[in-house]
Amino acid sequence: MTQAPVTTEISADDVLTVAREQVLERGIGLSRNQVLDVLRLGDDRLGQLLELAHEVRVTWCGPEVEVEGIISLKTGGCPEDCHFCSQSGLFASPVRAAWLDIPSLVEAAKQTAKTGATEFCIVAAVRGPDERLMAQVAAGVEAIRNEVDIQVACSLGMLTQDQVDRLAAMGVHRYNHNLETARSHFPKVVTTHTWEERWDTLRMVRTAGMEVCCGGILGMGETLEQRAEFAADLAALEPDEVPLNFLNPRPGTPFGDLEVLPAADALRAVAAFRLALPRTILRFAGGREITLGDLGARQGILGGINAVIVGNYLTTLGRPAEQDLDLLGELQMPIKALNETF
Repeated sequence: MTQAPVTTEISADDVLTVAREQVLERGIGLSRNQVLDVLRLGDDRLGQLLELAHEVRVTWCGPEVEVEGIISLKTGGCPEDCHFCSQSGLFASPVRAAWLDIPSLVEAAKQTAKTGATEFCIVAAVRGPDERLMAQVAAGVEAIRNEVDIQVACSLGMLTQDQVDRLAAMGVHRYNHNLETARSHFPKVVTTHTWEERWDTLRMVRTAGMEVCCGGILGMGETLEQRAEFAADLAALEPDEVPLNFLNPRPGTPFGDLEVLPAADALRAVAAFRLALPRTILRFAGGREITLGDLGARQGILGGINAVIVGNYLTTLGRPAEQDLDLLGELQMPIKALNETF
């Protein structure tokens, strides 16, 4: 029998000292166990942790903040049972199936570009795209590229190799497919498909030359150990972007009665993920409004975040885009220009 390795707890000072030398000075992300040490830091160390994460972000990613807008091309009626999602057709949740037409899609891209955003993501609530959806996406991408100066991303669920190749040929810049949570926790979040199926799609996207956008949702009942595991999973994937969402419990879903993640825990996680992924775009996404509020949003942007989704999300309301843009101006953080995203 193999004996389990002996681990010793290190002090809060030592955790941050090690992180400063390893991540800030050498650009090497924290390991799974090191991330867990960070997640266990007390609230009295939170300010110091956020300052270090911000230093890491500026050092390895620069001062710019990438702005993105998202739009739902096909909403509701999804056959999967993701327990956090009101778009599942299996739950008694209020979102009904609907499609967005191409002119509306182009107009949404134009409005997003006016905010200074460089990314516009087309999202569909599906297990994976059928031929009708692929045709609609192709028409939408072409129309947007003809009329709007913005990068087009997509999030269409799990893909076949042929679909990956077709999206790449359309000029899709970045593909989003979230792992959602740690591999060990995934079966408690989704039962209609596997974590490995999502990983396979991401691998094909990377090979095809599209940028990989992959993150998840914090506050779905995972342990601190699983939160650290998730950070390590993402570090192994090496995505170009990691959107960090916080559970906004949706009525009628299996997770509808879960409590909102405490703000301090959310900020600790933001900083920990930055220290695990020093060179990655780390994006504030859904749920930050109810989890962090205005003050927490400011702390997060000063604690490792270097990208934001502006405006509304897929089924929940976000902050007005002007509020986020005003905050970035107040913090003297320049918005990344389109020619810097290639």
